[in-house]
Amino acid sequence: MDFKLVSDYAPMGDQPEAIAQLVAAIGHGSKHNVLQGVTGSGKTFTIANVIADLNRPTLVLSHNKTLAAQLYGEFKNFFPQNAVEYFVSYYDYYQPEAYLPSTDTYIEKDLSINAEIEKMRLNTVATLLSGRRDVIVVSSVSCLYGCGNPADFHATAITVKVGQIVSYKHFLYKLVEALYTRTERDLEPATFRVNGDTVDIMAAFGEFGNQCFRVAFFDNEVEAIWSIDPATGQRIQTLDTLTLYPTNLFVTTKERIHGAVQQIYLDLGRQIEFFEREGRTAEAQRIKQRVEYDLEMIKELGYCSGIENYSRYFDGRAEGTRPFCLIDYFPKDYMLVVDESHVTLPQVHAMFGGDRARKENLVEYGFRLPAAKDNRPVTFSEFEQLQGTSIYVSATPADWELMKSEGVIVEQLIRPTGLVDPPLEVRVTVDQIDDLIEEIDKRVKRDDKVLVTTITKRMAEELSKYFDRVGIRNRYIHSDVDTLERIQILEDLRAGMFDVLVGVNLLREGLDLPEVALVAILDADKEGFLRNVRSITQIAGRAARHANGNVILYADTCTESMRYAIEQSNRRREIQVRYNMEHERLPRRAQKSGTGGQSALLAGKEGAPHTDRYPFAEERCDMAADVRGGYDAGGTKRIGATAADGAGSLAGTPGENLDALIDRARQDMERAAKSLDFLAAAKFRDRMYELQKLREENRR
Repeated sequence: MDFKLVSDYAPMGDQPEAIAQLVAAIGHGSKHNVLQGVTGSGKTFTIANVIADLNRPTLVLSHNKTLAAQLYGEFKNFFPQNAVEYFVSYYDYYQPEAYLPSTDTYIEKDLSINAEIEKMRLNTVATLLSGRRDVIVVSSVSCLYGCGNPADFHATAITVKVGQIVSYKHFLYKLVEALYTRTERDLEPATFRVNGDTVDIMAAFGEFGNQCFRVAFFDNEVEAIWSIDPATGQRIQTLDTLTLYPTNLFVTTKERIHGAVQQIYLDLGRQIEFFEREGRTAEAQRIKQRVEYDLEMIKELGYCSGIENYSRYFDGRAEGTRPFCLIDYFPKDYMLVVDESHVTLPQVHAMFGGDRARKENLVEYGFRLPAAKDNRPVTFSEFEQLQGTSIYVSATPADWELMKSEGVIVEQLIRPTGLVDPPLEVRVTVDQIDDLIEEIDKRVKRDDKVLVTTITKRMAEELSKYFDRVGIRNRYIHSDVDTLERIQILEDLRAGMFDVLVGVNLLREGLDLPEVALVAILDADKEGFLRNVRSITQIAGRAARHANGNVILYADTCTESMRYAIEQSNRRREIQVRYNMEHERLPRRAQKSGTGGQSALLAGKEGAPHTDRYPFAEERCDMAADVRGGYDAGGTKRIGATAADGAGSLAGTPGENLDALIDRARQDMERAAKSLDFLAAAKFRDRMYELQKLREENRR
């Protein structure tokens, strides 16, 4: 099946040219390509069109789970008839095993697995192995960590056809080998039940996820296959073929387990001999006890805690060879899209080193066999060898991508909304906080939001405390703030619960906040990682979705990074303004219905609200301002619009107008709640309360 892009919008601005250039370059064999697009220019829509034109299986790589979930929701909406999968780390919480020699502290592995994400990971693998080519997998960098051997996973899959001659007992054995569990009770996912010559199976995931099937045998022949209702056993549909995939990525055959156990015993003997020769009897005893216990568990149950440390034996890999990863499940001609490549690729580069340092200590002090070091992420050089045709997507591509592309750089500067880059203004640091508070007051009066970035966590916290003292509603956000709390803070900002968000380096890539009218960068002249060209450009981009967006850089000197960022911003603004004038376009503020935090929960659900990352998506009215009549005919927000404005703009008495507005707000609130758009529902609720309060005041 081919990719079929579904959208109410056609490419516009410089999107058609970008799509054509990328398709032509890849068609002529270009392996490394850069899409350099400004914030809000619709880069995801451009990539969706390229995928549809080239018709290749695609891996979209993101640098964190939140943005991966956001992209997953977007591609799900663009390709509803195709296979769009989500593959991220399935740990809600993960504390890796480690040993700290300086304090003689052993930290045991502790984790919590998200069952739903695990199913999505398994579904991804099953879809890739099914032979489908209309597949898009959105993943975090966890896809480069060890996966099971794709050959073993495919070999353990069970396919039965009507009329096939197969031993009844052999079929049951294959189910157990695929890690399905036999039960005599009600069926649950990944279980099966035997009743005479029929076997009822509930699939765990995949195309038939949580569906129940009945396979009927006559002697050693498959007589019939049905999908059935798991509660009543009623037949729903007759099938000719059924394929069931293993319930775990790390599956292997009995023969390979037997061979692996023998090899582990041999390597254990060598390691014990090594420690004894070195006179390290404690380490020798420790490794003997730990590995022998693991081997007994493997022989009896087929697994043990920390079995991934023995993955090299079960995969049949030689010492030092790279582990299998998700890319091994893709066909050779797949396409790789690296989102926010200037951040994602350094993550890929750093993964191996951090993992190796921890494993070295575990092996050195007798907690693990040397084979544990082969359970690792791929190195960057290995990643380069695994790369298919690649597109690096970023507003600020790094030197590595630019070098690799050899000039194949597609620039996308025009926003479908007509918005231009926010102007960058430099101000001296004398009385900078007083000046900043004055600028904040201007935005708050217009019901807009402000981002302030500092150079240190301490400064962010102290500035937040000062804002509290002077009566500015604010919150701070940095790496010490819990991930889920960060998402909630951003949602609270959009919901209007506070006006100013103070942060360090988290207010950059992927934060789509159309309400932000001002970005203030403190210590802009402190040259370094947090104030280089890419950081300044990315931070400034947070104001690019507002028609009156503005960026203030507080500095006493103009660094090279500041100068170059300002020059590039002015260049882009000139191109954007000229395009708008030539096409007689007026800028309009970007809108979206939620933050990226919701998309992880709602993406792919029927009736779930679409989370738009880019402003080419359908415009939604600003609920609070729209109800109070806060826009003029041209879509420009009026300063100081109140509920009374909205009430007085309708015919009839004020009381009747308010009653109608209250009923409308209540209906909108209930409608938004039913569609799970809780942020919109909260805004409608607050609007309803304001109108009710105004009605009471009018009656006095």
